[in-house]
Order: sequence, then C-alpha cells, then structure tokens
Amino acid sequence: MLLSQLNHKVQSGEKIAMLTCYDATFAKLMEAAGVDILLVGDSLGMVLHGAENTLNVSMHHMTYHTKSVAAGALNTLIIADMPLGSYEHDAEAAYKNAEWLIKSGAHMVKFEGGGEKANTARYLVERGIPVCAHLGFTPQSVNQLGGYKIQGKTAEGAAKIVQDANTMADAGVSLIVLEMVPASLAKNITETIKVPTIGIGAGVDCSGQVLVVQDLLGIYTGPASKNAAEFKSPRFVRNFLKDTNSIQDAVSTYVKSVKNKTFPAAEHSY
Repeated sequence: MLLSQLNHKVQSGEKIAMLTCYDATFAKLMEAAGVDILLVGDSLGMVLHGAENTLNVSMHHMTYHTKSVAAGALNTLIIADMPLGSYEHDAEAAYKNAEWLIKSGAHMVKFEGGGEKANTARYLVERGIPVCAHLGFTPQSVNQLGGYKIQGKTAEGAAKIVQDANTMADAGVSLIVLEMVPASLAKNITETIKVPTIGIGAGVDCSGQVLVVQDLLGIYTGPASKNAAEFKSPRFVRNFLKDTNSIQDAVSTYVKSVKNKTFPAAEHSY
C-alpha cells in the first residue's frame, strides 16, 4: 500500500522527500512533517558511531535501528540499507539478510551497485522483497573510488551509469538513488527509465531528494577523530535549521522545498 501510494505521487508529478532516520523520535517527527520515505542508512556508521565511512556497519546495527524507526513511523515507507558484506557474494544470503530487515520493519531494502548486482536484485524482487538500487557515488566503495568523488563526469562513466540504471530497472527495482552525479546525467536517466529516481547531489530533476538528517540540521562535523573546525560540508548539503526556529520547522521546510523544486538549487548540484 505505501509503495503504491508513493508511485501515485510520482505519476502525478509530485516530488518525493526522503530523509535518513535512525530512531523512533525522529521517525515520528518526520512522519508528522510529511516526509515520504525514511531511509535507515548505513550512514549511521558516520553520524552515530563517529567513523570515517560506512564500512564497519553490521546487520545487527541495521536491524536495531530499523526496528527503532518502525516503532516511530507507522504510516511512512521505510527503506533499510544492506550493509557491506550482506549481499554481494551470494543471492540466497542476500535474501536472508533482506528478509531480516523486512521483519525488523523495513518495507524495502537498498544496496549499492549496478549491472553486477542485477541478478541479486531480481532474486529478491521475485521473492517479494522490494529493492532500491544505489548508483553513482557508492559509499561502500569509497576506497575503490579513491575518495568522495563525483561519478559520471566522463562520457564513458556516464554511459556506465545509464546502463546500470536501465539494467536495474529491468531487474525490477522500485527506486534508484543517484548520488553525486552531474545534474544533466540524472535528468536524462530520470526522463528515460521507468523507475523513480532519488537524488543526492544530482540536481533538481530527479523524482525526489534525500539528505542525511544531521546534514539537514547542520550538526555533522566529520568523524570523531577529526577536528570539527576543518570539516567542510559537501556541496549538496543545505542547513535547513539555520533559517528556522526548530527541528520540526527545519524538516517541514525541507519537505516543502523539495516539493516546490527550490531544493536542490544550482549551488547544491554538480
């Protein structure tokens, strides 16, 4: 039901507002503010655990936080990230881990990768588990990608992302997250594939947007081991709390800004 409601919004031209969420209090607040999708992201490794990346997040972490979010939001679509090591090597193992997340309260699972993960996506979808693909910059591959870098800038790189998007759409995924890709590329993908796209650093023309809630509030200052004064927010981040009076107002302003297409602006895109 929640997924069909989301698809109806997309088909009617309404933009989708998505935020990361890790606990019941924020889940309840976000639901009241009209957030369409709550993402229990493996970004919790950075914003909750203080790590430099998402690589040490476990299935136990993800199921714990998924249960917490589900307890606070009874009427909002919840997507849970599949952490590194939980889906890459074996489709049956991926299914068992995805099922664990669904039983913990998620309505959909998300994992990183394109064509090489299509068989896994298809395996899950055929067994009744909705899947969200994640293309462009993929945080679990940060070491292979050489750091936090824009993807799809070259013709070859853009073609690969387009091919991956089409392959994952054909595999039956329900959503595709496009992270840190040129806005023109994200626009082309959104207009040509049959699956809604959620952008982060990918321009205003995606079907919707996602931010990490700590970024939205301007309170994330990098890993615990680094000096906060040296931290610089990514280009796609906007501090919504700065110009509002409360966390509730900041989240509501984010939702309205996504819906009326004023966020992301050009300065938040590549």
